[in-house]
Amino acid sequence: MSISWNVILPVILIELILMAIALVDLAKTEKTNGPKLMWVTIIVLGNLLGTIAYFIFGRRNS
Repeated sequence: MSISWNVILPVILIELILMAIALVDLAKTEKTNGPKLMWVTIIVLGNLLGTIAYFIFGRRNS
């Protein structure tokens, strides 16, 4: 039983694009809820859930 690359590849690409967007946003943001190194770790190791967590909890409203 194998999963087609036609299904997996778009999911991986979307995940990598969102991760890149989150890391760029984190680099440009002056203040976050918590240390930036912590958020880099969560974004990279948490994959899609880490990226979502950053956008929900990590960004500080101005």
